[in-house]
Amino acid sequence: MNCAQNAPLPAKLLSHYDLTDRNTFGLQCQAQFAYEVSAPEQLPALMSAIKDSNLAWRVLGGGSNVILPANLPGATLLINIPGCEISKSDVSYTEVIVGAGMGWHEFVSWTLDNDLPGLENLALIPGTVGAAPIQNIGAYGLEVAQFIDFIEAYDVQANAFVTLSKDECRFAYRDSYFKQNPGRFIVTKVAFKIPQAWSPKLDYAQLAQVLADIQDPRPQDIFHAVCQIRTRKLPDPKVIGNAGSFFQNPLVPNNQFETLNQQFPGLPSYPDESGKRKLAAGWLIDQCGFKGQRIGAVGVYQNQALVLVNHGGATAQDILNLAKHIQETVLQKFGVALQIEPNIF
Repeated sequence: MNCAQNAPLPAKLLSHYDLTDRNTFGLQCQAQFAYEVSAPEQLPALMSAIKDSNLAWRVLGGGSNVILPANLPGATLLINIPGCEISKSDVSYTEVIVGAGMGWHEFVSWTLDNDLPGLENLALIPGTVGAAPIQNIGAYGLEVAQFIDFIEAYDVQANAFVTLSKDECRFAYRDSYFKQNPGRFIVTKVAFKIPQAWSPKLDYAQLAQVLADIQDPRPQDIFHAVCQIRTRKLPDPKVIGNAGSFFQNPLVPNNQFETLNQQFPGLPSYPDESGKRKLAAGWLIDQCGFKGQRIGAVGVYQNQALVLVNHGGATAQDILNLAKHIQETVLQKFGVALQIEPNIF
């Protein structure tokens, strides 16, 4: 891949840039330097200048999975790389190349509008396409890794653009090679391989319940059902600040699950490919009495214990203090450690 044939305009510099509207928690934050990256070709010169200036730096997509401090020193890269096009199609698959800056839900909607079903279970997840593989986002029985063919990225360590195959991305539950190597890669484009053969994924009871009255649900039916469930369970960040699911669903060995299931009948769980059991973090938190609790400016959402919210004026430390309290309480009651999903800057 050659991204240096035509010299692009440099990334736009925004000094003392307000990031309050660039994070879904609604945390007040001012970036010392922010750079709008609208094309991959801008990255080599930009990263060279950042290194020469010895600035700390980080990438920010849609800000849906971050906890930001009041002041963010150094350089913040705002990845706004656009684009979405079908690169090839055959009887088995259609390959779609998508710019890292495209909104994730916008992309899912685009696939259905273009008769490319498969991603509908992942509807209404906030954030950008470029951020999706880093966390290996998932919902209702699907993970984004199942549809990724390869990823184009700028390797800051090698000062070069690279293409990583699906296997090289080392996807796991809420994990990837990118997450394991923070600060090394800047995702620029994602290639999705969407099968032509489609079958509904209705393993989750909530989804099946919403669709119970529809015989042979189609992709659009599932898309709307997922949006309905997520809207009911998760608050709109424009109304109340949040980052969606705040904790990962923990994986525990089968013997630990059996012990817990005897102590706590009705414990929700799902088999995992690793041979372990995946527990519902929201259920664990709810059983500890946190759902609907409010402590000052922060709290736990009344409709979903997995979601921490900013009622207005909260700081990053307020959120982390509440998260620590929840982790300690769940560990004491169940012997299960909860891991925070959002990135802490």
